[in-house]
Amino acid sequence: MGMRFTVLSSGSTGNATVVELGGTSILVDAGLSAKRLEELFREREVSPEHLSGILITHEHSDHIKGLGAMARKYKLPIYANEQTWNAMEKHVGKIEPEQRKIMETGAAADFGSLRAVSFGISHDAAEPVGYTFDDGTHKLSLATDLGYMSDKVKEAISDSDVLVLEANHDIEMLRMGRYPWNIKRRILSDLGHLSNVAAGEALSDLLNGRLKRTYLAHLSLDHNMMEIAKMTVKCSMEDCGVFFKDSEFKLCDTSWNTPTPWDEVGSRTGG
Repeated sequence: MGMRFTVLSSGSTGNATVVELGGTSILVDAGLSAKRLEELFREREVSPEHLSGILITHEHSDHIKGLGAMARKYKLPIYANEQTWNAMEKHVGKIEPEQRKIMETGAAADFGSLRAVSFGISHDAAEPVGYTFDDGTHKLSLATDLGYMSDKVKEAISDSDVLVLEANHDIEMLRMGRYPWNIKRRILSDLGHLSNVAAGEALSDLLNGRLKRTYLAHLSLDHNMMEIAKMTVKCSMEDCGVFFKDSEFKLCDTSWNTPTPWDEVGSRTGG
């Protein structure tokens, strides 16, 4: 079996994704309680004690809430760049020196035959990153918490077979929502989150024949819905002159409370 993954949870209440290849399993972010993470692991038959490590995108609580507890309980190494370590250290409690791994932005880390590479993103965190995963044949990219889709991010995630991409909010739902204006302004800024329209515009540049599926991720519970996100992303792509058939390319769901089915990255249909 080739590289596969499951998005255990995605959204402002918590984020965690497992990527596997052969006997190697990596957790990306641990933004839920350790108890909830363990429940999600059981649902997808993942053994946390066999994880090769935890990769962290940035220090916000919806990405590190259960990190310290999980790392201590299962003696797992944690990979993050130095700025992220400095920002999150006071929130994760005591971590043994041998578990503290520095992975600078743009660096690669090999876990057996699975290679992870980080890339810088724009978000209001110390030094936030996304990750690509490569098994030598296929490529999976995780890009959420993006203020905007820069050319460097597009370059990093180009030629992906499968992409997990933020579609955080419907712009009008956010503008009309209950958040105070300073929070709305932050979300809409270049250091905030990618809207449905912006996700569609980004996909228009990325859809090159190789990309088979994109999972729309990190949806706001207050200012988005999956059906609205999918419809808006598709319309945004069409506005950019990009049309597709479901047999060629799929927009897939993620959820804050239900893990996605395992998806083998090299397959045409996923699942």
